[in-house]
Amino acid sequence: VGSPAEAAPAAAEQYRQLAAALHRAQKERNLSVIMVASAIAGEGKTLTSTNLALTLSESYRKRVLLIDADLRRPAIHEVFQIPNTAGLTDGLRTARDQKLPVVRVSQRLTILTAGRPTNDPMGILTSDRMKRLIEEAVERFDWVIIDTPPVGLLTDANLLGAIVDAAVLVVAAGSTPFDLVQRAVEALGRERIFGVVLNRVGPRESYAGYDYGKYYQKYLDTNEKD
Repeated sequence: VGSPAEAAPAAAEQYRQLAAALHRAQKERNLSVIMVASAIAGEGKTLTSTNLALTLSESYRKRVLLIDADLRRPAIHEVFQIPNTAGLTDGLRTARDQKLPVVRVSQRLTILTAGRPTNDPMGILTSDRMKRLIEEAVERFDWVIIDTPPVGLLTDANLLGAIVDAAVLVVAAGSTPFDLVQRAVEALGRERIFGVVLNRVGPRESYAGYDYGKYYQKYLDTNEKD
């Protein structure tokens, strides 16, 4: 995973477009909790979530909490080069009134790393304590961005999706099998998908790296006959 600051100009513009769409949706639909997911590992969801958090905090001057909820393969601490000695798993195991082990990396951006590995990530992520954590975060931050495990690996992805306002699905162009994209959309719930980030698009493609809803629209069109 590369540093968010190293995003190419074209890619940075696409993150700004996504942030702008979320900014409008927040005003219209009162969104504040977004999960960034992918069907399988290696799609670029961590880079997407970090750049989205940076754009919302820097360009829109919003208070953002970025949570690394990929408890099997955490990476956000590597992106920001901060310790991962304590984080989400530790916060979920503590009493409600105990402060979360967050790291403030800028005036408006705060990180909650994954913390210690756990043998039961879904049990923790779908717990009542996780729901309370999100509720508490919404009171303190304008946006809560959650980098989640690949939904294709989750048996209860719908339970995780139920605690957020919307989901952004990250897809690697030309490599993610469409049936896995379909499965991911079904797992999250079609009504919960806000849009789709299409990563690794070749220079000859007409859509230049970010495509708001193209894969999702294709999925809907394919299933209209059902």
